[in-house]
Amino acid sequence: MRETYYTGSYWGCRKDSAEECARRAEAFFHLLSQCDPIYTHWFEQADSLKKALQLQFEPTCETFVRFFKKRKYQEGRDGFSFSAWTGHKEEDRGGLVTLHCGSAAEFSSNNCLLYLPGEEAEVQRVLEVTVLEKVLRAMIMAWEPDWAVVTSDELRGALSQTSRAGTFVGWMTYLSRSRGEVPALPEPVRVQPVEDKGTLLLLTPERLTASNPEHLALGRHVQEVLSARGLLEPVVSRRPAT
Repeated sequence: MRETYYTGSYWGCRKDSAEECARRAEAFFHLLSQCDPIYTHWFEQADSLKKALQLQFEPTCETFVRFFKKRKYQEGRDGFSFSAWTGHKEEDRGGLVTLHCGSAAEFSSNNCLLYLPGEEAEVQRVLEVTVLEKVLRAMIMAWEPDWAVVTSDELRGALSQTSRAGTFVGWMTYLSRSRGEVPALPEPVRVQPVEDKGTLLLLTPERLTASNPEHLALGRHVQEVLSARGLLEPVVSRRPAT
């Protein structure tokens, strides 16, 4: 069974203006375009494929300000929700970005998600450590999240009982400095700083998969070590009972 991978970054309540969210979005899409050619053209989503293919846009700050001023991209009293795709009509090609940003909501996270391609040629090219490190760093530098991850749906299910953002590890995991200092971890885990923002963990140089028992054992061990240090706390609290 082919695993489906995504990269996601998450942060707690941060009431950013439309202009601030637009500045961050422009920075993210600019950095993402340098990761792989499939990320150089973007389209708004629409009710039909024909209409969506007419909605290509340039991911500039001015464009995102215009988007975020529209009611359909606003969430309640604060926050913005927007999604864009690469325009690849063929199944499993290209990618999709979803943004939820600028919200001060206490019980739901802001986030930026990139769903990675599933087409074999693009998988072989994009799902490589060198490319995915650039993708994750693009998210980190633009959005300054509390926690970020590159993983598959299957890995998340195998390593996390709750799937709550911030509480599990992936093939790659980012922890902001505010979470604390990352301890020494066993081989082959690689630990490296992301400027002054936090720490990036790479569990294995080869693609981490849920079908590999050794990969799962390593992931669970690293998760236990980080949890014991209080480094894998939820990004946001649970919604109180009503």
